[in-house]
Amino acid sequence: MPQICNWTATAVILVVATAAGMRAGCGAETTPAVAPAQSALEARFLASPVLVTDGMTKAGEGYFSPDGSRICYQAVPPGRQFYEIFVQDFAPSAPQPTVPRRVSSGRGRTTCSWFSPDGTRLLFASSHLDPDAEATEAAARAQAEDDARAGRRRRYQWDFDPWMDLFTSRLDGSDLVRLTTEKGYDAECSFSPDGSRVLFVSDRDGDPDIYVMNADGSDVRQLTNEPGYDGGPFFSPDGAWIAYRTDRLEKDLLQIHVMRADGSGDVAVTAGNGVRWAPFWHPTRPWLIWTGADHSDPTARPNYDLWITTWDVAADGSFMAGEPLRITDHPGADVLPAFSPDGSLLMWTASRGEGSGGRGPTSQLWVSQLDLDAIAHDLPPATKGTTR
Repeated sequence: MPQICNWTATAVILVVATAAGMRAGCGAETTPAVAPAQSALEARFLASPVLVTDGMTKAGEGYFSPDGSRICYQAVPPGRQFYEIFVQDFAPSAPQPTVPRRVSSGRGRTTCSWFSPDGTRLLFASSHLDPDAEATEAAARAQAEDDARAGRRRRYQWDFDPWMDLFTSRLDGSDLVRLTTEKGYDAECSFSPDGSRVLFVSDRDGDPDIYVMNADGSDVRQLTNEPGYDGGPFFSPDGAWIAYRTDRLEKDLLQIHVMRADGSGDVAVTAGNGVRWAPFWHPTRPWLIWTGADHSDPTARPNYDLWITTWDVAADGSFMAGEPLRITDHPGADVLPAFSPDGSLLMWTASRGEGSGGRGPTSQLWVSQLDLDAIAHDLPPATKGTTR
């Protein structure tokens, strides 16, 4: 996700719900926007979510800088068709929208930004070197205009752009360094905790799989090689494990898997008739969070919410996880969760506020203080076997 990247590259539909809310203008000195009254379930685990992006057509897949003073994310600015990469200041004690600073070139598709462990550079995927980028953008713009005239709303779909490659740059977009040059889609990237390696997804062999390479782009190694999509990988805080999503059992029905950093010991953490994606590790507690929705009833609209599980390592070295705990139940989509560096805050992509310009709720980034004790109290222990 692929928005779905770390939105997935599957046909997940992000459902927008109608809800009243307060809006803070981008960079304006206003009262931070908060969501409407919470459900009893959410109030047990989360403080009232606060909006931290605004002024964009849509924004999402946000991550914190190592010191928690900035966030990076992808967003579609007004008048544009594709996501661009932005960085903005963030105050953990008083979250609110601040002025975004574009890091990417403004041309082509971009996705999957991630701070280097020292906080000085940004890793992201971009197709700005596509020689036909201008024509690609024009075609997307024409399609959007045609859909608007016809009142047509298309099912969400992520494009595996074959011109997508990985880059790093300074936080102002300067000193752009290209890391991948192979033909095909290279995206869904993140650094290892020590900054020495980069995880990413590539379809260079004809099928989207997970790869790892040195931070300078050398020594590329393939970690997964099963039919189907494997994507959205992240190292655990100690660098020993990798969590990711895959539809290898049934196309488009993503499930959470974990494997060792060398690709061995792969285990399914979730199963069943649903879509689970965007796994993310808690930095200080043995918790794994993801986005999930039940797809067992074809007559019901799947609702994407956030779920947490406890994990542990068995005596034989295998990965164990417990039954997951649901922490959101808003009627809109709650996706792409990410913890702050100290683990006290949760940021995710949601459709909760009234939206800029009264357009109705759009996908934006929201932040909430976690009640870690309440979550710990309700989480079942890790056991062997696959959760549901």
